[in-house]
Amino acid sequence: MNRMMLMSAVAAVVLGLSIVPRTVILEDGFLPPNDMSIAVDSPQAKGISETQYNEVMDQIQAIYGPVVAARGGKLKINRLWNDATVNASAQRSGSTYIINMYGGLARHESITQDGMALVACHEMGHHLGGTPKSASLGWAANEGQSDYFANLKCLRHIFALPSSASFTRLAGDDELARAACEKAYAKPVDRALCVRGSMAGMSVTTLLRILRNEPRIPHFDTPDPATVAKTDDRHPAPQCRLDTYFSGSLCARPLGDELSESDPAAGTCTRSVGYSVGLRPRCWYKPPVGEPQVLMTHLPAPKAPALVSALNQTDLWKGF
Repeated sequence: MNRMMLMSAVAAVVLGLSIVPRTVILEDGFLPPNDMSIAVDSPQAKGISETQYNEVMDQIQAIYGPVVAARGGKLKINRLWNDATVNASAQRSGSTYIINMYGGLARHESITQDGMALVACHEMGHHLGGTPKSASLGWAANEGQSDYFANLKCLRHIFALPSSASFTRLAGDDELARAACEKAYAKPVDRALCVRGSMAGMSVTTLLRILRNEPRIPHFDTPDPATVAKTDDRHPAPQCRLDTYFSGSLCARPLGDELSESDPAAGTCTRSVGYSVGLRPRCWYKPPVGEPQVLMTHLPAPKAPALVSALNQTDLWKGF
């Protein structure tokens, strides 16, 4: 082979490699790493049905497919119903925004359609949640921000659809959440969305607590007292995650206000733009220099006894 032919061959190989999309996968999923699996035919398969699972995925695709397309990308939801993995994850492959939704998680007896919607919204949050970003993966919003996005934007879109009215959800609500949502929003429809999103957060974080074998049950009136010295990209503790879901639900920033890839105040509730409720919790988030350093405080409203009693029944969440 002469020199010209050799150079042409090398150029062809380089060109071929350059057009192969780079796939980047988040190291952890929605849940901390775990070895649980629930097969389709497992006796433990007591969660939502395949039809209910697909109803949730259909709504995520309908809402966020066009959003991703407007960014020049394509949304791909891997509906891995037959996969026994009890988790969910997000990844990027070139301009393809991917979320992996495993059937094992959907089949867990404590998962409702509202809970599955929150999980899918969290994974969409990695793609669309803005800043703060994961330090190791520049394209992805970090774990806390993805949790915040789930309730701040995504669930409000999903639960506003008439077709989501029949979604299965945690029975009852919480007196404190209801009172806080009534104070945050003037319109009954917005109050209802706030409560529903808060309760979806309650169900999911209770599962996280059981999975991590933590004795303390997360609740709306016991915010995580931790204060980070710098924004933490890792999965927050269960109570901290509940605080984040609750804050996202309580943030009355207009739904159409877009998030930013670089400005943490855009589309969110911060003191710098006049909000005192719905702020990102300090248990994972460090506000930038110049942003008032406000901590969450215990809320005085009483707990709903029936709900607390139900959540204390560990058999309800058996397996995590």
